[in-house]
Amino acid sequence: MTAITATSTAPSIKTRTLLGLVTVAQPLWIAVSLTQAATREGFDLTRHPLSALANGDLGWLQITNFVLAGLLTIAGSFGFRRALAGKPGATWVPRLTLTAGVGLIAAGLLVMDPGGGFPVGHDELPTTMSWHSAGHMIAGTATFAALSATCFVLGRFYTRTGRRGHAVASRVAGVAILLGNAWAMSGQAGASLGLAVGVFSAMLWVAYSAARLR
Repeated sequence: MTAITATSTAPSIKTRTLLGLVTVAQPLWIAVSLTQAATREGFDLTRHPLSALANGDLGWLQITNFVLAGLLTIAGSFGFRRALAGKPGATWVPRLTLTAGVGLIAAGLLVMDPGGGFPVGHDELPTTMSWHSAGHMIAGTATFAALSATCFVLGRFYTRTGRRGHAVASRVAGVAILLGNAWAMSGQAGASLGLAVGVFSAMLWVAYSAARLR
């Protein structure tokens, strides 16, 4: 009887596969972004947002990185829906991760304007914003908001299931991305680095939560 119960409550292979996709999506986006940040001429993470990597001859790498992460996150949202059925967060975690996935794809396809020294030769900051750069900012903001909200909803899930430490960490990740975005919007020194830290925190927590649910 115990073996039957354990089998019936364990996530199905399909659910585990879908959750695995979102588990991979977030760290993969981070790894590819940081690799480019360390190797592409003229890029400075303290001055340039990772989205700027979509510019230049190798910009297609970051565009592909955004789109692939978005597609994997969208697929993973269905894994969250299946794994959380009947549990706290069953409605909003899938919806929010789906929104984040769509936002990543849009942010990748809508490339921000070059400037500030990257790519090399684009030293001046643009005085006006192109339509695709404005679209990128809107998509990015929507993605950040969705990731932050996902972390807060997961925090409620962990609280309701008695994992207080996880609940605190989840909310910290949700706050981190909001603070990082606010810092980036302020335009102060190191703003891009602060944004990256906040985004990484939320992304990795979502990935970790998906891995736990598997």
